[in-house]
Parts: sequence; C-alpha cells; structure tokens
Amino acid sequence: MFGLSELEQTKVYQEAFEEGEERQSLKTAKAVAVLFKVGLTSEQIAQELSMTVEEVQQLMQKLPKD
Repeated sequence: MFGLSELEQTKVYQEAFEEGEERQSLKTAKAVAVLFKVGLTSEQIAQELSMTVEEVQQLMQKLPKD
C-alpha cells in the first residue's frame, strides 16, 4: 500500500504542496500590506501574524510603492 512517505515523494504531491505554500505566502503578503496601510508598525504586524519583525520587513520591502 502507498504510505505517506511514498506519497510525499510524488511529483503531484510536491507540486500541490508548493502551490499551497505560494498561496499562503500571497495571503500573508496581502495581510502585511493591509495592516501596514492601516498604520500598524512592523513589530505589531509581526505579533499579529506570528512572524518575526525581519520577515515582516522583508515582505514590506517587496510591496509596491503607492
């Protein structure tokens, strides 16, 4: 029978996993953008999203400048 470790090695699983990670990253980036626009500091955003301040600052640098 197909076990979890064998499933995780399939191309379909790996592609689905990567797509899920990309979607989560996009959602996180959108959340950072919204929280930044409403005036939260990077420290406050990090706390709200369970991230480090460095991770928030890296995402903020990638946001388009309005």
